[in-house]
Amino acid sequence: MKDVAIIGAGPAGLSAGIYAARAKLSTVIVEKMYPGGQAAITDRIENYPGFREGIGGSELTDSMKAQAEKFGAEFLNGDVQKVSKQDGKFILHLKGEILEARTVILAMGAESRKLGVKGEKEYTGRGVSYCATCDGAFYTDRPIMMVGGGDTAIEEALYLTRFASSVQVVHRRDQLRATRILQERAFKNEKIKFIWDSVVEEIKGQDTVEEVIVRNVKTGEKTSVFVNGVFVAIGLVPNTSFVKDLVKLNEQGYIITDENMGTGVPGLYAAGDIRQKSLRQVVTAVADGAIAAVEAEKYISGQA
Repeated sequence: MKDVAIIGAGPAGLSAGIYAARAKLSTVIVEKMYPGGQAAITDRIENYPGFREGIGGSELTDSMKAQAEKFGAEFLNGDVQKVSKQDGKFILHLKGEILEARTVILAMGAESRKLGVKGEKEYTGRGVSYCATCDGAFYTDRPIMMVGGGDTAIEEALYLTRFASSVQVVHRRDQLRATRILQERAFKNEKIKFIWDSVVEEIKGQDTVEEVIVRNVKTGEKTSVFVNGVFVAIGLVPNTSFVKDLVKLNEQGYIITDENMGTGVPGLYAAGDIRQKSLRQVVTAVADGAIAAVEAEKYISGQA
């Protein structure tokens, strides 16, 4: 039985792993995909303290993983299906395996929200993408579309201009939600054009994406936009489905915690993008993970 089981190896989970393992707690970090989470596929992180010129997302999270391993944290590739508590210990149910732990830190993060329109599912991987750094190079000298108006959407639109012949940003409002510095960069970029007050109605094509039907939310007018790729960045959906019966969730599905990352279940904590909070950034995720690990240590030693 482990002292601490951390589900998710994004910045929150990695930070929790560093703090827990450094405290000499036996620690396992379970990740179903790849370490680093959303941060690992971010081209450049400019607002993480200590890196004046910014740092690549994968470079930062790879370093976090190595640091956790240095202190003795173990990594396990697996998909947790259920978490239960029995006789004062937690049971993690994976496919074909069961783990036991004294404490658990939930750090599963969130995944990209889907548009939910006709053609989206059919063309995912064939012109529809949720990761600019993963797929941007496939669209060299081709016209593409970015859907969204927040920081992620504009950061990715700017990144995509390295490859695409043009990037048309579709946003349902008449002004962006992205931070001012990102807006200024986007407005100055000749490759980026904006389609305001509009939403995607349908994605069309033959073998790959060729056309997107866009509807103006104010006039109802529909327009055909001819592009070869559609990148989507309209928010996140928390990965909380398998713990919904164990912890309290808000209306959006995020875990409700106290300031010490406690979920209300003794020994069970939540950290990072998965929990209800006002700011979801790498810097807040690593803070959450550190707090959760320290609280787990207190719980195990009987101080909590």
